[in-house]
Amino acid sequence: MSQDSLIILKNKQTGEVYYTRKNKKKVEKKIELKKYSAKLRKHVAFKEAKK
Repeated sequence: MSQDSLIILKNKQTGEVYYTRKNKKKVEKKIELKKYSAKLRKHVAFKEAKK
């Protein structure tokens, strides 16, 4: 993956980070995805954060 297209998804509670990409031409708002948190051992919301 190109470093330009990567975005950071971060969980506020644990500080865990996922890296993903999004189509910046079509999606203008910040994204929020449910991902698995190993520390909490369940699926929680991860929100887009600044690099």
